[in-house]
Amino acid sequence: MNAMARRMFELVEPIGAIPYSADEPNETMFALGFTNYWDTYFAGRAAPLGLVPAEVVDALFYNFAPGEVARHIPRVWRTTTPEAAITARQAGCVKALRRILGDHVGSAGFARAAELLTTAAVSAPYEGRPMYAALRALPVPDEVVARLFHAASLLREHRGDGHIAALMIEGVGRLEAHVLLALAMGMPAEQFGRVHHLPAAQLAAVIDGMRDRGLIGDDGSLSEQGRAVNQRVEGLTDDLAAKPYESLGPGELDELMATLEPLATMLLAAQDW
Repeated sequence: MNAMARRMFELVEPIGAIPYSADEPNETMFALGFTNYWDTYFAGRAAPLGLVPAEVVDALFYNFAPGEVARHIPRVWRTTTPEAAITARQAGCVKALRRILGDHVGSAGFARAAELLTTAAVSAPYEGRPMYAALRALPVPDEVVARLFHAASLLREHRGDGHIAALMIEGVGRLEAHVLLALAMGMPAEQFGRVHHLPAAQLAAVIDGMRDRGLIGDDGSLSEQGRAVNQRVEGLTDDLAAKPYESLGPGELDELMATLEPLATMLLAAQDW
Protein backbone atom coordinates (compact mmCIF):
# COMPACT_ATOMS: atom_id res chain seq x y z
CA MET A 1 0.00 0.00 0.00
CA ASN A 2 1.27 3.45 -0.90
CA ALA A 3 1.24 5.23 2.46
CA MET A 4 1.64 8.70 0.94
CA ALA A 5 -1.32 8.25 -1.42
CA ARG A 6 -3.44 6.87 1.42
CA ARG A 7 -2.59 9.84 3.64
CA MET A 8 -3.37 12.30 0.86
CA PHE A 9 -6.69 10.56 0.30
CA GLU A 10 -7.53 11.05 3.98
CA LEU A 11 -6.70 14.75 3.74
CA VAL A 12 -8.29 15.52 0.35
CA GLU A 13 -11.45 13.41 0.60
CA PRO A 14 -13.19 15.72 3.13
CA ILE A 15 -12.82 18.55 0.59
CA GLY A 16 -13.84 16.53 -2.45
CA ALA A 17 -16.82 15.05 -0.61
CA ILE A 18 -18.28 18.43 0.37
CA PRO A 19 -21.09 18.15 -2.25
CA TYR A 20 -22.41 15.19 -0.25
CA SER A 21 -21.60 16.24 3.32
CA ALA A 22 -22.95 19.81 3.53
CA ASP A 23 -26.30 21.47 2.90
CA GLU A 24 -25.24 24.39 0.70
CA PRO A 25 -24.49 22.38 -2.46
CA ASN A 26 -27.95 20.80 -2.29
CA GLU A 27 -29.53 24.22 -1.78
CA THR A 28 -27.88 25.70 -4.86
CA MET A 29 -28.86 22.67 -6.92
CA PHE A 30 -32.44 22.77 -5.62
CA ALA A 31 -32.56 26.40 -6.73
CA LEU A 32 -32.23 25.13 -10.30
CA GLY A 33 -35.53 23.30 -9.89
CA PHE A 34 -34.58 19.90 -8.50
CA THR A 35 -36.69 18.40 -5.74
CA ASN A 36 -34.72 15.35 -4.55
CA TYR A 37 -31.16 14.64 -3.53
CA TRP A 38 -30.37 11.95 -6.09
CA ASP A 39 -31.30 14.20 -8.99
CA THR A 40 -28.78 16.72 -7.66
CA TYR A 41 -26.17 13.98 -7.23
CA PHE A 42 -26.41 12.70 -10.77
CA ALA A 43 -26.73 16.14 -12.34
CA GLY A 44 -23.83 17.53 -10.33
CA ARG A 45 -21.40 14.69 -10.76
CA ALA A 46 -22.27 13.75 -14.36
CA ALA A 47 -22.36 17.34 -15.64
CA PRO A 48 -18.71 17.39 -16.85
CA LEU A 49 -19.60 14.48 -19.16
CA GLY A 50 -22.19 16.57 -20.99
CA LEU A 51 -25.40 15.13 -22.44
CA VAL A 52 -24.43 11.47 -22.51
CA PRO A 53 -26.92 8.60 -22.22
CA ALA A 54 -27.60 6.73 -19.00
CA GLU A 55 -25.55 3.76 -20.16
CA VAL A 56 -22.38 5.88 -20.23
CA VAL A 57 -22.95 7.33 -16.75
CA ASP A 58 -23.83 3.87 -15.44
CA ALA A 59 -20.58 2.46 -16.81
CA LEU A 60 -18.41 5.26 -15.45
CA PHE A 61 -19.99 5.51 -12.00
CA TYR A 62 -19.89 1.69 -11.84
CA ASN A 63 -21.39 1.07 -8.41
CA PHE A 64 -25.12 1.73 -8.73
CA ALA A 65 -27.68 -1.03 -9.02
CA PRO A 66 -28.98 -1.74 -12.52
CA GLY A 67 -31.62 0.82 -13.48
CA GLU A 68 -30.75 3.38 -10.79
CA VAL A 69 -28.86 5.74 -13.09
CA ALA A 70 -31.58 5.58 -15.74
CA ARG A 71 -34.11 6.96 -13.26
CA HIS A 72 -32.16 10.24 -13.30
CA ILE A 73 -30.15 10.41 -16.54
CA PRO A 74 -31.07 11.96 -18.95
CA ARG A 75 -34.22 13.23 -17.16
CA VAL A 76 -32.26 15.70 -15.01
CA TRP A 77 -31.33 17.62 -18.15
CA ARG A 78 -34.97 18.58 -18.62
CA THR A 79 -34.57 20.64 -15.42
CA THR A 80 -31.22 22.30 -16.13
CA THR A 81 -28.11 22.14 -18.31
CA PRO A 82 -24.76 20.59 -17.50
CA GLU A 83 -23.18 24.04 -17.54
CA ALA A 84 -25.67 25.43 -15.03
CA ALA A 85 -25.27 22.36 -12.82
CA ILE A 86 -21.48 22.78 -12.74
CA THR A 87 -21.83 26.44 -11.78
CA ALA A 88 -24.45 25.80 -9.09
CA ARG A 89 -22.58 22.90 -7.56
CA GLN A 90 -19.35 24.85 -7.37
CA ALA A 91 -21.10 27.87 -5.82
CA GLY A 92 -22.70 25.71 -3.14
CA CYS A 93 -19.45 23.96 -2.33
CA VAL A 94 -17.55 27.23 -2.05
CA LYS A 95 -20.23 28.58 0.28
CA ALA A 96 -20.03 25.46 2.46
CA LEU A 97 -16.23 25.51 2.61
CA ARG A 98 -16.22 29.19 3.55
CA ARG A 99 -18.74 28.56 6.33
CA ILE A 100 -16.87 25.61 7.79
CA LEU A 101 -13.31 26.83 7.40
CA GLY A 102 -13.93 30.46 8.33
CA ASP A 103 -10.85 32.66 8.52
CA HIS A 104 -8.60 29.88 7.23
CA VAL A 105 -9.66 30.60 3.64
CA GLY A 106 -8.13 34.07 3.74
CA SER A 107 -4.70 32.91 4.90
CA ALA A 108 -1.55 32.70 2.83
CA GLY A 109 -1.25 29.04 3.79
CA PHE A 110 -4.68 28.28 2.31
CA ALA A 111 -3.78 30.00 -0.96
CA ARG A 112 -0.53 28.05 -1.06
CA ALA A 113 -2.38 24.78 -0.41
CA ALA A 114 -4.80 25.55 -3.26
CA GLU A 115 -1.82 26.22 -5.54
CA LEU A 116 -0.01 23.01 -4.62
CA LEU A 117 -3.12 20.85 -4.75
CA THR A 118 -4.01 22.24 -8.17
CA THR A 119 -0.49 21.55 -9.43
CA ALA A 120 -0.88 17.92 -8.37
CA ALA A 121 -4.45 17.62 -9.62
CA VAL A 122 -3.72 18.70 -13.20
CA SER A 123 -0.43 16.83 -13.56
CA ALA A 124 -1.56 13.23 -13.98
CA PRO A 125 -2.08 11.46 -17.32
CA TYR A 126 -5.77 11.18 -18.10
CA GLU A 127 -5.63 8.17 -20.42
CA GLY A 128 -7.93 5.45 -19.11
CA ARG A 129 -9.42 7.86 -16.54
CA PRO A 130 -12.72 9.02 -18.06
CA MET A 131 -14.24 10.81 -15.06
CA TYR A 132 -10.95 12.55 -14.33
CA ALA A 133 -10.55 13.50 -17.99
CA ALA A 134 -14.04 15.01 -18.12
CA LEU A 135 -13.32 17.18 -15.10
CA ARG A 136 -9.87 18.08 -16.44
CA ALA A 137 -11.54 19.55 -19.51
CA LEU A 138 -13.15 22.26 -17.35
CA PRO A 139 -11.25 25.48 -16.66
CA VAL A 140 -9.51 25.77 -13.30
CA PRO A 141 -11.33 28.46 -11.27
CA ASP A 142 -9.51 31.65 -10.31
CA GLU A 143 -11.18 32.11 -6.90
CA VAL A 144 -9.08 30.41 -4.23
CA VAL A 145 -11.79 28.36 -2.50
CA ALA A 146 -13.27 27.23 -5.80
CA ARG A 147 -9.77 26.31 -6.94
CA LEU A 148 -9.17 24.15 -3.87
CA PHE A 149 -12.51 22.39 -4.31
CA HIS A 150 -11.90 21.83 -8.03
CA ALA A 151 -8.47 20.35 -7.33
CA ALA A 152 -9.89 18.03 -4.68
CA SER A 153 -12.66 16.95 -7.07
CA LEU A 154 -10.10 16.16 -9.76
CA LEU A 155 -8.08 14.05 -7.34
CA ARG A 156 -11.23 12.32 -6.09
CA GLU A 157 -12.33 11.33 -9.60
CA HIS A 158 -8.76 10.35 -10.52
CA ARG A 159 -8.68 8.01 -7.55
CA GLY A 160 -12.18 6.76 -8.32
CA ASP A 161 -11.23 5.79 -11.87
CA GLY A 162 -8.30 3.82 -10.47
CA HIS A 163 -10.48 2.20 -7.83
CA ILE A 164 -12.87 0.91 -10.49
CA ALA A 165 -9.93 -0.57 -12.37
CA ALA A 166 -8.77 -2.30 -9.19
CA LEU A 167 -12.25 -3.71 -8.54
CA MET A 168 -12.51 -5.02 -12.09
CA ILE A 169 -9.09 -6.67 -11.90
CA GLU A 170 -10.28 -8.56 -8.81
CA GLY A 171 -13.64 -9.38 -10.41
CA VAL A 172 -15.59 -7.41 -7.81
CA GLY A 173 -18.91 -6.26 -9.28
CA ARG A 174 -20.73 -3.00 -8.77
CA LEU A 175 -22.86 -4.05 -5.79
CA GLU A 176 -20.27 -6.49 -4.48
CA ALA A 177 -17.95 -3.50 -3.99
CA HIS A 178 -20.33 -2.04 -1.40
CA VAL A 179 -20.72 -5.35 0.40
CA LEU A 180 -16.94 -5.80 0.44
CA LEU A 181 -16.45 -2.33 1.91
CA ALA A 182 -19.20 -2.71 4.49
CA LEU A 183 -17.89 -6.04 5.77
CA ALA A 184 -14.31 -4.72 5.80
CA MET A 185 -15.58 -1.94 8.07
CA GLY A 186 -17.28 -4.48 10.33
CA MET A 187 -20.77 -3.38 9.28
CA PRO A 188 -23.54 -5.71 8.09
CA ALA A 189 -24.13 -5.11 4.40
CA GLU A 190 -27.86 -4.72 5.08
CA GLN A 191 -27.09 -1.53 7.06
CA PHE A 192 -24.66 0.02 4.56
CA GLY A 193 -25.99 3.26 3.12
CA ARG A 194 -25.37 2.56 -0.54
CA VAL A 195 -27.16 -0.82 -0.65
CA HIS A 196 -29.50 -0.94 2.35
CA HIS A 197 -32.35 0.37 0.18
CA LEU A 198 -32.15 -2.55 -2.26
CA PRO A 199 -34.82 -5.25 -2.20
CA ALA A 200 -33.82 -7.86 0.35
CA ALA A 201 -33.80 -10.64 -2.23
CA GLN A 202 -31.49 -8.67 -4.54
CA LEU A 203 -28.98 -7.92 -1.79
CA ALA A 204 -29.16 -11.50 -0.52
CA ALA A 205 -28.34 -12.75 -4.02
CA VAL A 206 -25.24 -10.52 -4.13
CA ILE A 207 -24.09 -11.78 -0.73
CA ASP A 208 -24.81 -15.41 -1.65
CA GLY A 209 -22.77 -15.03 -4.83
CA MET A 210 -19.83 -13.68 -2.85
CA ARG A 211 -20.18 -16.54 -0.37
CA ASP A 212 -20.16 -19.06 -3.23
CA ARG A 213 -16.89 -17.50 -4.45
CA GLY A 214 -15.33 -17.83 -1.01
CA LEU A 215 -15.26 -14.11 -0.23
CA ILE A 216 -17.72 -14.34 2.67
CA GLY A 217 -17.64 -16.98 5.39
CA ASP A 218 -20.53 -18.90 6.91
CA ASP A 219 -20.72 -16.35 9.74
CA GLY A 220 -21.44 -13.53 7.27
CA SER A 221 -18.09 -11.77 7.69
CA LEU A 222 -15.28 -11.56 5.18
CA SER A 223 -13.34 -14.78 4.78
CA GLU A 224 -9.55 -14.82 4.64
CA GLN A 225 -9.86 -14.75 0.86
CA GLY A 226 -12.30 -11.84 1.04
CA ARG A 227 -9.95 -9.86 3.26
CA ALA A 228 -7.09 -10.52 0.87
CA VAL A 229 -9.17 -9.30 -2.08
CA ASN A 230 -10.12 -6.15 -0.18
CA GLN A 231 -6.48 -5.49 0.73
CA ARG A 232 -5.39 -5.92 -2.88
CA VAL A 233 -8.13 -3.60 -4.12
CA GLU A 234 -7.25 -0.91 -1.60
CA GLY A 235 -3.51 -1.32 -2.17
CA LEU A 236 -3.79 -1.04 -5.94
CA THR A 237 -6.16 1.92 -5.59
CA ASP A 238 -3.56 3.72 -3.50
CA ASP A 239 -0.76 2.84 -5.92
CA LEU A 240 -2.78 4.13 -8.89
CA ALA A 241 -3.67 7.32 -6.99
CA ALA A 242 -0.05 8.30 -6.30
CA LYS A 243 0.89 9.75 -9.69
CA PRO A 244 -0.46 13.31 -9.21
CA TYR A 245 1.64 13.86 -6.11
CA GLU A 246 4.86 12.99 -7.93
CA SER A 247 4.68 16.49 -9.43
CA LEU A 248 5.41 17.96 -5.97
CA GLY A 249 8.78 18.00 -4.29
CA PRO A 250 9.15 16.35 -0.85
CA GLY A 251 9.15 19.73 0.87
CA GLU A 252 6.06 20.84 -1.05
CA LEU A 253 4.22 17.63 -0.21
CA ASP A 254 5.05 17.99 3.48
CA GLU A 255 3.90 21.62 3.38
CA LEU A 256 0.66 20.63 1.70
CA MET A 257 -0.06 17.87 4.20
CA ALA A 258 0.62 20.16 7.15
CA THR A 259 -1.77 22.80 5.81
CA LEU A 260 -4.52 20.33 4.91
CA GLU A 261 -4.50 18.46 8.24
CA PRO A 262 -6.42 21.08 10.31
CA LEU A 263 -8.75 21.77 7.38
CA ALA A 264 -9.61 18.07 7.05
CA THR A 265 -10.25 17.86 10.80
CA MET A 266 -12.68 20.79 10.65
CA LEU A 267 -14.48 19.39 7.60
CA LEU A 268 -14.86 15.94 9.15
CA ALA A 269 -16.25 17.45 12.35
CA ALA A 270 -18.83 19.45 10.37
CA GLN A 271 -20.12 16.63 8.15
CA ASP A 272 -23.90 16.44 8.04
CA TRP A 273 -24.17 12.78 6.97
